[in-house]
Amino acid sequence: MSESFDEPQRPPHEPMFNAPWPALLLAVSILVLFFFQSRLPEAAWAAYVLKPAEVMQGGRWEELVTPLFLHGNWAHALMNAVAALAFGAPVARLLGLRGGALVFFVFYLVCGVLSSLGYVLANPAEVIPVVGASGAVSGLMGAASRLVDRHGRLGPLISRTTVGMAAAWVIVNLLVGYVPIMPGAEGAGIAWQAHVAGYFAGLLLIGPLARVTRRA
Repeated sequence: MSESFDEPQRPPHEPMFNAPWPALLLAVSILVLFFFQSRLPEAAWAAYVLKPAEVMQGGRWEELVTPLFLHGNWAHALMNAVAALAFGAPVARLLGLRGGALVFFVFYLVCGVLSSLGYVLANPAEVIPVVGASGAVSGLMGAASRLVDRHGRLGPLISRTTVGMAAAWVIVNLLVGYVPIMPGAEGAGIAWQAHVAGYFAGLLLIGPLARVTRRA
């Protein structure tokens, strides 16, 4: 895109203070949005949570997007902000820091929407509200798993690293789904299916996206 095709890529494990600005902006935005959310009465944002039954029966498709900008509490928001920074950094560098920044944010939102859709399809009658950017952040994690073996450049879809990370993420989320210990879960469902769906969305989509943007 707008940067040299041969520009060396940084390793996927970026120091926090050296993170690319799109990943840093994403992490900060999660915290800023929750700051404003926390100062509003619940009635002001309760209509924007994800309830699969409302999507399936009432056609409230906007609920696939709006929960990505809401969180349960500060621990929940902080956890997602830190993960977005850690896993978003290598993805942002892969896609480029000028024209690729827009692609990065679109990729994040697409992973988030697909994670919400995965949760809805897995729980079509569920009425317990779900909020959080975890599904979209999981997409960044899945994409970052493709960048480990080649130190920031796109690696194969099937490798020991990608298969191992994907299996570990599925196992962790199955445990979380049945043993609810995650921070920020109070009063809301733990959408482990969304985490898994978002992860595989990122894992699968980063390859075609990198090729289209000539970053692979």
